[in-house]
Amino acid sequence: MGLSGQTVQIQRWIDRLQAGDESARDELIKSACARMERLTHNMLKSYPRVQRWEQTDDVFQNAVMRLYRSLADIKPKTVQDFFRLAALNIRRELLDLVKHYYGPRGQGAKHSTNPGGDADDASRPPYEKSDDTYEPGRIALWQEFHQKVEELPEEERQAFDLLWYQGLTQAEAAEILQVTERTVKRRWQSARLMLHDALHGEMPDL
Repeated sequence: MGLSGQTVQIQRWIDRLQAGDESARDELIKSACARMERLTHNMLKSYPRVQRWEQTDDVFQNAVMRLYRSLADIKPKTVQDFFRLAALNIRRELLDLVKHYYGPRGQGAKHSTNPGGDADDASRPPYEKSDDTYEPGRIALWQEFHQKVEELPEEERQAFDLLWYQGLTQAEAAEILQVTERTVKRRWQSARLMLHDALHGEMPDL
């Protein structure tokens, strides 16, 4: 199903949910799963030490459950609203993951792992040092990155949500937002510049 057909179908489920049909919530969740799972997988690759604690499937399931619970209280009116709600729940799950494992009392901030091998081998330490330098710094950057995304002006945040979190093309995002592809490109570039400035040039790879 192309995006146009998918957009129409998602809007039908949204309309049913608005009318009180709770079964439409399951259909909406199914429509978001592929994008959410892809994002979870890509994000975990960005900080491999978190994978010591969590697998893609576990993080993905947590994000899906967040979205499912949100849909019980928040009834989006449009496809755009639904995509934005999905993106918001992805951000919140990733932020909580960072805080849980790499906060002041987090397991990941203090954990040491025995990598195996010959203990007499001077080329590698018998125990991996607690990760208190490069990795926490990068994770802190991701945490700040997600927070700064939420602070973007509405138009820039809309474009960023659809292109980066949801993985849509600029043409697909233009269809959802009902603007031209050129407008989406402009908002995407503006969002990147704003994030670059807000993070003082220390941008994670986008």
